[in-house]
Amino acid sequence: MRKCRIQLAFNSSISDFYAIIGSIPPSENIIIEAGTPLIKKMGVDVIRTMRHYWSGKICADMKVIDGALDEVIMAKNAGATSITAMGNTTKETLNLFIKTCKSNHIESIVDMMNVQNPMKVLWKNNIVPDCVFIHRGRDEENSFGKIIQYKEIAKIKGKWELQMGAAGGIDSHEFQSAIFNNADIVVVNIVSPGSPWKGIVYNQDFEYSLDNFLKFVQ
Repeated sequence: MRKCRIQLAFNSSISDFYAIIGSIPPSENIIIEAGTPLIKKMGVDVIRTMRHYWSGKICADMKVIDGALDEVIMAKNAGATSITAMGNTTKETLNLFIKTCKSNHIESIVDMMNVQNPMKVLWKNNIVPDCVFIHRGRDEENSFGKIIQYKEIAKIKGKWELQMGAAGGIDSHEFQSAIFNNADIVVVNIVSPGSPWKGIVYNQDFEYSLDNFLKFVQ
């Protein structure tokens, strides 16, 4: 039976994480993400902070584009269990990224944001990561016609044995679509009230809203 997991992304503030981590139930179906903006703001030490409060899986959304060896080891040493690299970087970086992830026992995720043909990236670079993310960029979330390319999930899974993830402006409706389209991991942003971005709003209804997502991954 296919296991689906939700990845809760913290992007704006560690205070949001502190405020709601106690409301997130321990579960193998939940991954906590240190988002790219948060890592840029606080460095990889933010992963160490999250590890102190969360014993499960933690994704370091580093979006590695160069310096794969150092960045993978930094994330691993900080307590991450998975790390992302950009699919539009070089063959050398992608191969070193996956090799370093394997030797350090951390899951490799190749993020295909702004990649027109994800399958071609895998073929051309002769790589098989642990996971591939189909990703609509944050700045594209509210643009007309910018959709998550779920068709790529079936194409890639038809050729390789790996996990597929979906990310980018995912609300409860999009979450169900991602699971229906065979995504194994669905990234959902934790957003502040009034935020223009989609996700689970951090407010007094957070636990109720989270439960509405979790019922699809139990």
